[in-house]
Amino acid sequence: MISLIFAASRNNVIGYQNKMPWHLPQDLKFFKEKTTGNTIVMGRKTLESMNGPLPNRRNVVLTRNKDLEIENVEIIHDLSIVEYWNNEHPEIEYFIIGGGAIYKQAVPIADRMYITKIDEEFPGDTFAPAFAEAEWELTKKEKGIKNDKNPYDYYFLQYDRKN
Repeated sequence: MISLIFAASRNNVIGYQNKMPWHLPQDLKFFKEKTTGNTIVMGRKTLESMNGPLPNRRNVVLTRNKDLEIENVEIIHDLSIVEYWNNEHPEIEYFIIGGGAIYKQAVPIADRMYITKIDEEFPGDTFAPAFAEAEWELTKKEKGIKNDKNPYDYYFLQYDRKN
C-alpha cells in the first residue's frame, strides 16, 4: 500500500522554510506510530530538515541527483520504483512523507492518505497536494486533544482511494 502522510493547516500549508510552522507533539506521535517499521520515501530537502534518517524505518530518498549517496539511506530516482516495490510486496505500507513536489507526484499512485488537519492558518511556502475528492473516501476522522502542548484544534483524517 502506498500512503501519503502529512499535516496541513486550514490554508493547506505543510511547510515554511523547510520546517513545519507549528509544533504539535500528538501529530509527531501519530506519524511515528504509523511509519515505524515501514518504508518512508522523501525528497532530499525533507531528509535534511530531519537531520538525517529516522530510526526503525527503511529510509528512501527520491532525487534527480545521480551522484547522491547518504549513509543508511536508499537513493531512488523515479517514483515508479515505489510502485514496483508495492506490487512485489503489497503487505508493506510505503509512506510518502514529503516534500511538496514528492506529494504532488505521489497522489496519482497513492492508495491512502493520512492527513492531520490543523484548524489554524499559518504562513507557508509549501502546500498540501491537491486531490480529486470524488476519488477518495473519508474512512476515519478523529478529533485530536487540544492542550498546553498541542495548542490547536486538529483532526486525524484517513482517506482511502475509491475503487
